Amino acid sequence: MSESRLADRIRNGSARVTVIGQGYVGLPLAVEFARAGFNTTGLDTDLDRVIALNAGQSYTPDVDSELLKAVIEAGRYEATSDASTLERSDVVIICVPTPLRKSKDPDISFVVAAAENVAAHFRPGQLVILESTTYPGTTEELLLPMFEARGARIGIDFFLAFSPERIDPANGKFGLAEIPKVVGGVTAACSQMAALLYSQIIKRVLEVSSPKVAELAKLYENTFRNVNIALANEFSLMGRRLGVNIREVIEAAATKPFGFMPFYPGPGVGGHCIGIDPFYLAWKMRLNGYEFRFLHLADEINRAMPVYVVELVAEALNGRRRCLNGASVLVLGVAYKRGVSDIRESPALEVIAELQHKGALVSYADPHVPSLDVEGTVLKAVEVTDQRLAAADCVVILTDHADFDYRQIVDVSRLVVDTRNATWGLQPPADRVVTL
Repeated sequence: MSESRLADRIRNGSARVTVIGQGYVGLPLAVEFARAGFNTTGLDTDLDRVIALNAGQSYTPDVDSELLKAVIEAGRYEATSDASTLERSDVVIICVPTPLRKSKDPDISFVVAAAENVAAHFRPGQLVILESTTYPGTTEELLLPMFEARGARIGIDFFLAFSPERIDPANGKFGLAEIPKVVGGVTAACSQMAALLYSQIIKRVLEVSSPKVAELAKLYENTFRNVNIALANEFSLMGRRLGVNIREVIEAAATKPFGFMPFYPGPGVGGHCIGIDPFYLAWKMRLNGYEFRFLHLADEINRAMPVYVVELVAEALNGRRRCLNGASVLVLGVAYKRGVSDIRESPALEVIAELQHKGALVSYADPHVPSLDVEGTVLKAVEVTDQRLAAADCVVILTDHADFDYRQIVDVSRLVVDTRNATWGLQPPADRVVTL
């Protein structure tokens, strides 16, 4: 397929799109292309997920099940585990996980497997885009050679680009269409083709000079957040020594209309991005003889927060002549952020494990996470009732879900440790609520 023909198919909506990986990034993207009229396939290796999706069952808050059913009934979306669909695709977008190994080195095995699959089913004229967060150079150093080995000419026989995912799960204010898309192609023609594609579903698309710029832009975004959360956490530690509520400090600083962006302390960082992505850059720079010092300091601070939270709970209980060993602790929220069911890298898991190691009797409530495995022990979520709140020696807020009634929590509980400042503005009794 020639460049002009592919461009025409994208413009008139007849291009066939396959999105590899139907997770929190891939599914919303696939559904958005389907909504725009493209024949879209979601390729995933999880057979249970494929079956659920084809039945119209969405598992992410960013895709309503009714919307999913609508695009399926319209014949514009189908989930599959059959890789042969790649042979019929004009556009292939890779949205697979990029976790860390225990050594904190990048694990790009999912990207490699997906790229090898695409290359094995490659046909001339395809546009291939990598969205998975990875180290600078991945697109050109890893993916490009796979296609060139099959005799494909970049910018002529096929088009290759990197465009970082920037989705924020459960963010109702900024959906996929509202978040500007950054694209960096291996050639100018590649960038233009990728930009043309995304402009069909996204309001603003920014072309940058290379895939490496786009790859590094995503890492900078999440390193920025990681470092500033660490700064907020350290200010929180200092605030306790000074007898100051750091939330009040941040709110005051945030009144400055320029040069300041508020970040807030918490029990640590979690999820798939903030605590993981920066280490892809650190690893790459280490190969280039450079040590990313800022990141290591921020990581040290953030990773110490779960232990600090447990110390805070113990201190609060001691103030009431109660020992942590044997105390009843009700944890509210275990997902890594509000409004989602994702527990990947959630600091709540470490907090609960540490509480149990100290002898606390821990239960948890989370409307999005029905069960939880903590170091081999399976816990079941409980309902937040007046009886449970009143019976707990301490209630610990680890995720500030909107589902919780914080007025009820403050009024009924004997002691609350609020790591998210969810009770801010409720004016609870000073001796009843402890905040970071």
